[in-house]
Amino acid sequence: MPPLWALLALGCLRGCSAVNLQPQLASVTFATNNPTLTTVALEKPLCVFDSSAALPGAHEVYLYVLADSASSRNASVQAASGRPLSSTFRQTDGGRTGPYKALVFGLSPCGDLPSLDAVGDASRASEILDAYLVRVGANGTCLLDPNFQGLCNPPLSAATAYRFKYVLVNVSTGLVQDETLWSDPICTSRLTPSSAIDTWPGRRSGGMIVITSILGSLPFFLLAGFAGAIILSFVDTGSSDGETTHDSQITQEAVPKSLGASEPAYTSVNRGPPLARAEVFSSQLQD
Repeated sequence: MPPLWALLALGCLRGCSAVNLQPQLASVTFATNNPTLTTVALEKPLCVFDSSAALPGAHEVYLYVLADSASSRNASVQAASGRPLSSTFRQTDGGRTGPYKALVFGLSPCGDLPSLDAVGDASRASEILDAYLVRVGANGTCLLDPNFQGLCNPPLSAATAYRFKYVLVNVSTGLVQDETLWSDPICTSRLTPSSAIDTWPGRRSGGMIVITSILGSLPFFLLAGFAGAIILSFVDTGSSDGETTHDSQITQEAVPKSLGASEPAYTSVNRGPPLARAEVFSSQLQD
């Protein structure tokens, strides 16, 4: 579904001037976390400016940022000559003393915009976001880089309200061709201090408390089981060593088995008496 800003723009393309429209926050279809602490995502002024006055390549769009104050709604972004202001973030103290130019981008023909049906395609996400959105405060290093030459779009301040304005500028003449109204105040997110985080268990359900208790005691049981396994392994090792020593002693002290009457006495061949009988029998044969 097209964003609300695009629908409003297309609806009054023929009967409305851009001067009657305001920049709007990006649709949640494109930016779910918006604004953040230091950035604000806005929808581009697609098909908003009069097509006869806004020609791709011949015109550019300037985005101005101004910190919200009592006089910010009527702040001008034009010099006396009709040229747009070129004030920077540093010169205006981040928009507190006046509007500063944060971004410059070209116009895209309405027929060349990518289809919103492909918004779920991850491979085309960057293309679609660049075509439909601008992000104020996206450059975190330009103020710190002394060699930076481009237009600086540094992070915004947290918990601060800002207003935004689109200005159509003729490239050849450098003059303002058209502009929108200042947006309503848009506030960046506020950092929640750690002391403000509610940790009282009474605001949590019983199921959460039970699950938290189980998860908290689980490491103790794991350590206890691990220690028990180590102790049992030492006990088993000691028992097996004692049994091995006892078996070896029994084997060393075993008495040779006596030969039975039916078993041939091979060892008796080396004894004296049987040799003596053999000699007597031999002498008798010789006689």
